[in-house]
Amino acid sequence: MKIGSGIIRRLDQLGRIVIPREIRKVLELNEHDYIEISMQDSNIVLSKYENKCVFCGAMNPRNNFKGKKICKKCLEELKSE
Repeated sequence: MKIGSGIIRRLDQLGRIVIPREIRKVLELNEHDYIEISMQDSNIVLSKYENKCVFCGAMNPRNNFKGKKICKKCLEELKSE
């Protein structure tokens, strides 16, 4: 979903921004939720942080595969491929 052509926000003295209410509502972001901050090329990417396996959705995966969280079962499946 695209909201407008872009929303301009100014960084405060500590480098903070406010995520607009419309975006928080669409992404179901609530107070105290975690946000993952990453870079893609020269862009800053903000994503709702979810501690789930990227393949099966299992909670609290303890392994990483190419920078993505993955559960033990899925990691074993990848190794056998």
